[in-house]
Amino acid sequence: MKLKKSLIILFVGMLIVACSTNPFTGKQTLALVPNSQILPMAFQQYNQFLAEHDVVKNTSESRMVKNVGNKIAAAAERYLNANGYAGYLTDYRWEYNLIASEDKNAWAMPGGKVVIYTGILPITQNEAGLAAVMGHEVAHALANHGQQRMSAAQLQQIGAVAGNIALADNPENQQIFNTAYGLGSNLGVMLPFSRSHETEADHIGLILMAIAGYEPAVAAELWQRMQAQQQGAPPEFLSTHPSSSTRIQNIKSWVPSAKAEAAKFGVTNFKR
Repeated sequence: MKLKKSLIILFVGMLIVACSTNPFTGKQTLALVPNSQILPMAFQQYNQFLAEHDVVKNTSESRMVKNVGNKIAAAAERYLNANGYAGYLTDYRWEYNLIASEDKNAWAMPGGKVVIYTGILPITQNEAGLAAVMGHEVAHALANHGQQRMSAAQLQQIGAVAGNIALADNPENQQIFNTAYGLGSNLGVMLPFSRSHETEADHIGLILMAIAGYEPAVAAELWQRMQAQQQGAPPEFLSTHPSSSTRIQNIKSWVPSAKAEAAKFGVTNFKR
């Protein structure tokens, strides 16, 4: 019994202490693993990835990726400075690379390391469409979603260990717990957690692309094209991402507020 109480106290204590503030939402977020540990590891993994893949250099497309990325990062800095978060990006090392691949994908690592695959460029179609993708990816880095996912995974593991310790005297119930816990924590916690990050990145990204001078409505058009490319997508509740229909609906509803936010920075004309 004492062990169970100690585990509960430890668990609650970790949740209270290990939190940070999302500068875009003001919400407290999980931060069990500090950025001082995450960023060096992310930078190393990014460099290793580049060394192992075909990086496109000195083309109009690769230059566009870097140009759009710099504009999105500058928009982020303007927003953060204006909202009391000057210095938030001190440890970020922005880098944007285009990778030769048919994958219709893009991703970002903690600390501002972004990859765009050439396979997604026919879907983005133009600079504004690329800004929608890069705004979303940069938003993941800014909101520390990588840190939160690592923290959530640690809590999931702690919960599994605690349950197994509590049921150590009953192997049958322990087995039932492990099966139910694995399924329940994934469907009920981890997948919704991931979908919430994607939704948050969509919203933040829309604001960033608008401040950078790109038409935010283009993001909805991008997802309409993405939806046309998708076949056999799993139901939303089984996915790490919201459905394209959900994303399109959300983005359309956020466009006016994104433009209003951009207007605070004197941006009222938007490039399509």
